[in-house]
Amino acid sequence: MADTDSTGGSSFNIKGFGTADYFKITILGFALSALWQSMHTIILPLRLLDFVAESEKNTYLGMLTFSGLLLAMFIQPIAGAISDRYGSRWGRRRPYILLGILLLILLLPGIGLAGSYAAIFVIYCLLQAGSNTAQGPYQGFIPDLVPADKRGRASGIKTLLEIVGGAVAVLIIGNFMDRYSGGEGSLWLWLSLLVPGVLLLVMLIVTLLKVKEKPSLNINRTSILSTLLNTFRINIRTNRSFLWFLVSRTLILMAFATVQQFALYFLRDIIGVDDPAAAAARFTVVGVIGMLAIVYPAGHLSDRIGRRKICFISGLLMVLGFIIIIFAKDISAIMIAAGIIGTAVGAFSSTNWALATDLVTKGEEARYLGLANMATAGGGAIARLVGPLIDHFEAQSVGLGYQIMLIACCVYCLAGILILLKVKTPSNQLY
Repeated sequence: MADTDSTGGSSFNIKGFGTADYFKITILGFALSALWQSMHTIILPLRLLDFVAESEKNTYLGMLTFSGLLLAMFIQPIAGAISDRYGSRWGRRRPYILLGILLLILLLPGIGLAGSYAAIFVIYCLLQAGSNTAQGPYQGFIPDLVPADKRGRASGIKTLLEIVGGAVAVLIIGNFMDRYSGGEGSLWLWLSLLVPGVLLLVMLIVTLLKVKEKPSLNINRTSILSTLLNTFRINIRTNRSFLWFLVSRTLILMAFATVQQFALYFLRDIIGVDDPAAAAARFTVVGVIGMLAIVYPAGHLSDRIGRRKICFISGLLMVLGFIIIIFAKDISAIMIAAGIIGTAVGAFSSTNWALATDLVTKGEEARYLGLANMATAGGGAIARLVGPLIDHFEAQSVGLGYQIMLIACCVYCLAGILILLKVKTPSNQLY
């Protein structure tokens, strides 16, 4: 089964790439998604209420997650670029995956031990640094190992595992954190942190043992300084489509990240649910059902009819979901919107990532995909800046801040799908 290319970067026989191989190279995404979906949606919003005033919760949550995601924007492509040029007996990617995940596991208890907002802030930023040190190189597996005509399917499986990982963690941790916030003791907080920690350890071991990269001793090495200076450099004349791709991806994912981040507070303050953490978990799970129904078929279909068509329709569907939330009066309407948004995000995520793999430059796959995920982190970071805006307008009129937030999400999405029309893929790829 093993084979290697001229750069020593591949460990699979491309022609014999089988079903199990898709899961081997993407299983780590299950654990990473479990961590960050539960952290952003449930753990941090409730943990911060231990340290900040109720009237400023959106502001502090926004500042915290914005800062961490800003770090992610820079660390992930740098780690990816370094791994592109790295040579070792372990291959290019796995040494950095090991380092990053071990840092995550060691730092995760800090969220429970923190005694102030400042401590949470520092630990969260360090968690982002560890996570993105691993994630940048990890994302190089698909372009390294998957044939071009199977990358839509591989991206679909990657997204599928991320969706399931996030949903499982959020569903379990939502119930734990409701008990913690209800005053039943810190045991529930520690159980909430244990779940993603165990998943990270298990999936790390699977990745290290099952993705057997060939030694990459003949990689063309460059200095760390040179790598840092060139990480964010893109030739505008030859990579114009990739730049348009980054802008479009940032805007569309910014819309989704905004709703996802502030869902718990919205459900508590506007819809008036009694169990906000569990309700936010149910919102996520309903969205996941929509994602699961579409993510793999969409990725597979994009190998046949092209990526942009599906991405465009997904963006319009996402706008419909936001509009339903704007006019929603009860939790039932919110759950219908969650299903629609989940379907849209599932189709967009798998096909848009496949589009990214089509646009990368050979030999710099992890750097380019790190830049693509910089758009993900950037969209998520910018989304958090709406927190102070929500608090400002909520102080003037209850519900006004969240209405402005949702209208902004519609605008982000529409702008993103229009910019997507400017993306042109290589002549040998569908678009």
